[in-house]
Amino acid sequence: MFDAIQIDSLRALKDHVLVSEMNFDGRKLSSGIQLLNDDMRTAGIRPRWARVYAIGPEQQDITVGQWVLVAHGRWTRGVKISDSQGEVTIRRVDPNDVLLVS
Repeated sequence: MFDAIQIDSLRALKDHVLVSEMNFDGRKLSSGIQLLNDDMRTAGIRPRWARVYAIGPEQQDITVGQWVLVAHGRWTRGVKISDSQGEVTIRRVDPNDVLLVS
């Protein structure tokens, strides 16, 4: 496995959105129903919430620190980095497939 890359600062370009803290684990509803995790095929296909890590200068709708709901599969593979806050996994999401902002 790769070690995290040490980063002092990270900046997105154009209208790109970089996110962290995207969860791929299964979920259990209060009713006791177990929702499967993502198996990269059919189980667990659903949008995912992620925290915005960085945005590009042309991005008007989203700010750093917000939570966004991203349509399933509209993100890149993660890259582990180590910054002043510790080790995080960063992904780029397609800004056109951000469904909700919280």
